[in-house]
Amino acid sequence: MTVPATFRAFRIHDDVDGYRSGIEAVSLDELNAGEVVVKTAYSSVNYKDALAGTGKGKILRRFPLVGGIDIAGHVVASTSPAFREGDAVLVTGSGLSEARDGGYSEYARLDARWVIPLPAGLTLREAMILGTAGFTAALGLLRMTENRQAPDLGPLAVTGATGGVGSLAIAIFRKAGYEVHAISGKPEHADYLKSLGASEVLGREALTTPRPMDSVRFGGGLDNVGGPMLAALLAQTAPYGNVASCGLAASHELHATVMPFIIRGVSLLGVASAGTARDIRDEVWRRLASDWKPGNLDAICTREASLDDLPAVFASMLAGGSLGRTVVQL
Repeated sequence: MTVPATFRAFRIHDDVDGYRSGIEAVSLDELNAGEVVVKTAYSSVNYKDALAGTGKGKILRRFPLVGGIDIAGHVVASTSPAFREGDAVLVTGSGLSEARDGGYSEYARLDARWVIPLPAGLTLREAMILGTAGFTAALGLLRMTENRQAPDLGPLAVTGATGGVGSLAIAIFRKAGYEVHAISGKPEHADYLKSLGASEVLGREALTTPRPMDSVRFGGGLDNVGGPMLAALLAQTAPYGNVASCGLAASHELHATVMPFIIRGVSLLGVASAGTARDIRDEVWRRLASDWKPGNLDAICTREASLDDLPAVFASMLAGGSLGRTVVQL
């Protein structure tokens, strides 16, 4: 397949004219070098994308750069023996929209070592409903289960439950056999959270204890917000339960004591999805396409956008208007 001389991409600049982003006509030669050229079918919008696209966060390490940390599509050219024209593939994180041109482009040129063949059991659209958010949630669960997390320890708490990672965590954890309690400051979305698999929806006040140790309430959990809520979750986690930390929507700080660790044996696990090793990445996607695949992905995809819609989507997300996942259709 022939790649057009130019195509549309959402590009981000920071130079003498200031920080700016928008749709541009670009050529393949303007993109990063790579062994695999993909015609993009879908991307998605993550909080990190909103920060990068607006300049509200220092995400990009070089400019100009095409935004979008997720991409799914079909190979149109490849110099890698691992891929051939027509293959359905995906990439999440792996330096996209940080050090490499990302997925908000009609065509992308990618580093073959991070390109994942689309697993059987997923469509390209489903892969991007999951995207980095679903990968992060599943990576958190993988880390917990590797550290002996089990349903009989008690329910898993999910903070920031209405966001992309939170929504998918609820659905993935439930599919994996865990009871899930959603923690959210948006009571108007309680029915939505229960439809994803949460058995209880709790307000933020459930995680406001100032005590270094409190009564056990959860077997563990996934925290998207940081700060006092993470400290309170640790204080309410069962002996030898695990809390996976993957976000800082409220705060990057953590003021806590070692008491949950040395008295109850609680583990705090870090989840850094962007640089995950390839063998772990392959395992997470295998699980997401099989026994951990939620049956309600369409309910989690609450919006489908185009490249032109991105500025409005970013503004809504940064204003706290996130609900579920936004898929970008190219």
